[in-house]
Amino acid sequence: MNTARVRTLEVSIQQESYSNQSYVNNPITEDNQVIEGYFQKEISQKAMAIRKVNKTLCGLLGIAVLVAFVSYYFSMSNELTLNKLSRQITTLNDENAELQNQLDRLKSFNNVDSKMMEYNMLQKAAKVIEVQAVSSPVAVDNKPVKSASFNWAIGY
Repeated sequence: MNTARVRTLEVSIQQESYSNQSYVNNPITEDNQVIEGYFQKEISQKAMAIRKVNKTLCGLLGIAVLVAFVSYYFSMSNELTLNKLSRQITTLNDENAELQNQLDRLKSFNNVDSKMMEYNMLQKAAKVIEVQAVSSPVAVDNKPVKSASFNWAIGY
């Protein structure tokens, strides 16, 4: 057996089959791929524009969220400061009310004391004078004690 002749016949048959076919007559289909593997598909301009708009909007949204967090932090710190100041003001108002009451009390004592010193009502007597009982020319009539009469009033 001559194996060399068989091989030459096989090669000549394959060359004839390749020479008779062209790419237009026999296009490559998805099922009959020449190169196998994962390749990115071509993206249309519309899809690229949508992707750019989406990325821009996502970036703007992220910036807005960060600004919201920062402003929330500052507003909470301001609120805590205001609450602290409010507690201090309430404490000072209570202390001021107590001090005002004490001041009013001292002023009233001072007013009474100054009036008493002005009229010399609290001086001690230098000497005691004894006097005789004086008879009164008008006789004092003892009136019977009346019980108070009560007048009823409607409406008040």
